[in-house]
Amino acid sequence: MTAANQRALVLFSGGQDSTTCLAWALNRYQHVETIGFDYGQRHAIELTMRPQLLQKMRTLSSEWGHRLGEDHIIDLSLISQLSHTAMTEDIAIQMQENGLPNTFVPGRNLMFMLVAATLAYRRQLGVLVGGMCETDFSGYPDCRDDSLKALQVAINLGMASRLIIETPLMWIDKAESWRLAQKLGGTELIELIRHDTHTCYLGERGQMHIWGHGCGTCPACELRANGYQQFITTDDTQ
Repeated sequence: MTAANQRALVLFSGGQDSTTCLAWALNRYQHVETIGFDYGQRHAIELTMRPQLLQKMRTLSSEWGHRLGEDHIIDLSLISQLSHTAMTEDIAIQMQENGLPNTFVPGRNLMFMLVAATLAYRRQLGVLVGGMCETDFSGYPDCRDDSLKALQVAINLGMASRLIIETPLMWIDKAESWRLAQKLGGTELIELIRHDTHTCYLGERGQMHIWGHGCGTCPACELRANGYQQFITTDDTQ
């Protein structure tokens, strides 16, 4: 493994999936940096939660604290200028005529990865880590494994590089994501995810459910809640 491949950049939103991916990267690579995006998202509370979440991640393990490096916040507000979605505007969440929910932001994950690759190139980080998942997702085409593999090829051709895109959650559901978090960081990481991460599309932060904060009814909350219920039910029966 090359020196660059011991250095990773995690796409870190401050949600459950990206926090689990950060823990995965911290267990695997010698140096890990994080990148987040301000794109005019309706749930901008996730940006508020990120700094304290990162600080708490450092304290879960002395090794993690040593490996976790710089955080980068990138302004991608042009996304909200280009798109008309329930993730960037105060409109009802619903299905569209094309069969995709209107929470789908066209080009978002592709742009995220391209911008992350540009930063990684400058900072000599050989691995990009994202929380995209094809098993438990809302039908977003840019979360598919084929999309990410094609993007990896395009990035490396366009930059004459050998960046690797890793998606540790690609083939597991939300219950398995909770189990992976427990394996990576034990009860402490599970509690950190429950209390400090944000997933809710509507940005609701008030009520604390057994699975965490959120409105409890948007697609993201439902996936997280159902996954947590399956996780604790399975855990109790073992």
